[in-house]
Amino acid sequence: MSTANPSFNELINGDKPVVVDFFAESCGPCKAMKPVLNDFKQAIGDKAVVLKIDEDRNPATAQAHSMQGVPTLAIFKNGRIVWRAAGVMSAAQLQRALDPFL
Repeated sequence: MSTANPSFNELINGDKPVVVDFFAESCGPCKAMKPVLNDFKQAIGDKAVVLKIDEDRNPATAQAHSMQGVPTLAIFKNGRIVWRAAGVMSAAQLQRALDPFL
């Protein structure tokens, strides 16, 4: 049995929703999302996976999913983006966005 972490593609192709924060280290609003995502992750528990993808370190991943600005939040389910929004948002807004996909 492998102990390796699942790859990004393995995660987003699963049945469990994956909330992805596409960010950049140099982005001020992106830094504001960190505590929001921590609160959100605690609130949802294991109902969904929460990931942060640094666009500067993963340009191919960002480009493959047509991310054009940061921060951009996306929800993937079964390999497709089912929701996307740009900009800073609250944990409550993220919860409302995620609820239909749980």
